[in-house]
Amino acid sequence: MRQLLYVHVFLCCLSTAHPFCPAQCTCVFHGRTDGAGSRSVLCNDPDMSDIPVNVPVDTVKLRIEKTMVRRIPTEAFYYLVELRYLWITYNSISSVDTASFYNLKVLHELRLDGNMISIFPWESLREMPSLKTLDLHNNRITNVPIDAIPYFLNITYLDLSSNKLATLPSELMDIWPPFNGAPISTNTSQKVVLGLQDNPWYCDCKISKLIELSKMTGTPVVLMDLFMTCSGPENLAGVPFQRAELDNCVKPSVMTSATKITSTLGSNVLLRCDTTGFPTPALYWAKSDGSQVNNTVQESPGDGIRWSIMSLHGILFKDAGNYSCKAKNVAGNAEATISLSVAGDLGTTIPPLKPSIETEATSQSTTFTPPTVTPDLPIFTTTVLPRLSTTSAAPKKMRTTTSSSSQKGSLKQGKTQQGGNGRKLAADEKSKKSDAKSVKDLKIVEETSDTAVLLWTADGLPNDAPLTVVYSPYDEDDSKRTLETNAGIGKVLLEGLSSGMRYSVCLVAKGSAAGKDPCIDFYTLDNVEDSGQSQFFIIVSGIACALVLSVIALLLYKILALYCKGHSTPLDPEELEKDSYVKFETISMKQRTLNPHPTELWARRATRESERMLLCSRSSIDSQMTYKSDSSRSEYLC
Repeated sequence: MRQLLYVHVFLCCLSTAHPFCPAQCTCVFHGRTDGAGSRSVLCNDPDMSDIPVNVPVDTVKLRIEKTMVRRIPTEAFYYLVELRYLWITYNSISSVDTASFYNLKVLHELRLDGNMISIFPWESLREMPSLKTLDLHNNRITNVPIDAIPYFLNITYLDLSSNKLATLPSELMDIWPPFNGAPISTNTSQKVVLGLQDNPWYCDCKISKLIELSKMTGTPVVLMDLFMTCSGPENLAGVPFQRAELDNCVKPSVMTSATKITSTLGSNVLLRCDTTGFPTPALYWAKSDGSQVNNTVQESPGDGIRWSIMSLHGILFKDAGNYSCKAKNVAGNAEATISLSVAGDLGTTIPPLKPSIETEATSQSTTFTPPTVTPDLPIFTTTVLPRLSTTSAAPKKMRTTTSSSSQKGSLKQGKTQQGGNGRKLAADEKSKKSDAKSVKDLKIVEETSDTAVLLWTADGLPNDAPLTVVYSPYDEDDSKRTLETNAGIGKVLLEGLSSGMRYSVCLVAKGSAAGKDPCIDFYTLDNVEDSGQSQFFIIVSGIACALVLSVIALLLYKILALYCKGHSTPLDPEELEKDSYVKFETISMKQRTLNPHPTELWARRATRESERMLLCSRSSIDSQMTYKSDSSRSEYLC
């Protein structure tokens, strides 16, 4: 009895030291010489239909394979805080709950391949911050939403092969080099393995980055199978990614009117950038700190083209910095940066109307004038588009210069100008000088349906004097376009016009007085192809109408003729008798006489009615007989 008690106590202690292993599973403890170890559990009973709930809490690796389990319930593994490897492979799982993987903070590897999962709860990856391997191949997944992309940032092994994916969000490739802008490194520890083969890919712009990646070598992203093929569209079905050429899929390219701009304190600045690409890219502005700028205007004059203008009113020193114009479409993204500098003095202000003020602190008269452009510096000029009115604290034309040149110019002008009369004379002289040097003989030649050539003559302007060509449809100031050129060129080609429209074009010279810029109106030609096609259709339609009308007239004539013939007056019986009967005569041989010149050999006599009927009957019978010899003939003929 005492021995049985000892055995019972020993078994209780053993069960306390080693957790109980669930039925239909096998538990293995991998010990080490230092006393530490790890526990793995394997559940592969074909009759198992539910996830086991009494798995030892110290389990590091759990494998549930080839069972009848159909779903993973909520918080199925929340107590396995040390679980690092979870394999639930080749079962019948079709439903996974959003909170199925709750509290798996140290899980490193999740494999769910070989199941029937069509919708995977991507937000459940939030509960596994240490996850590096995600294997979902050989399932029925049809979609990877854009919301799932942030959860892939730490994953280095992603297998989505053998599913039903036809496309992927274009932003997915942006999280990995080279599409994220990070430099390409050859360090093997930073490799990312992607399994995307055996899916019915529809090759269009949405997966253009994936197609481009398959053509690259030496990138940190490694594809398990480089020879993926397109399933659609029809012209690309069966074509490998490495030979697929996508139509109408162009990465954006961004162009700016300037790269560096210096403007005076309190002035207005317009920054413009243009982009091309297909599909038409989206444009947005951002500061150097990443914050977006909202005071912008955008327009897309056509497919694949978009421009944007950002306006800064009354700029301050805090507005200085880099402004990035970023373009993005499903084929890629691009950006260009404009550096803005603000020139001015912190201790002075610029009133809206007076061109100069006096500073009492230094007892010196300092005059602020628009800074001059330094020719030898790589600085660009910001130009305000004509017919655009802006209100600012300093209503002066915006020009660019450095702060040192601005201060030198201000001091120099302050010394040379003594009082208001001097300033007035200088302004008058400048106005006369600008009037003397202008652009003349503005005219349009070689108009077509979508282009025109603008000619001008520079009177007194140097050949390298900058000019701005501003053109737009008549009375449509919102859709203006600009071209930068020089006065010495003398002509410029205006492109992208619409056929049969009236346009206005102005030539703006630098420093010219407001409202005195030469302008001209012109019309573009109608589209020759369209008019030719219209005339061809008119001719063909006329011929077809003429043929149809003639056929209808002929049918009407035939119908009327038949109608009139059917209603004609009946003939007189006497006329019918004349037309129906033949008058018969009997001919007999005359007796011969001694007359040497007989006139007639035959004598005629009238035939009685009975003889006539007999002759007709005899002739009718004779006409139906076949004679055996030519000598037998019919005696009478009707």
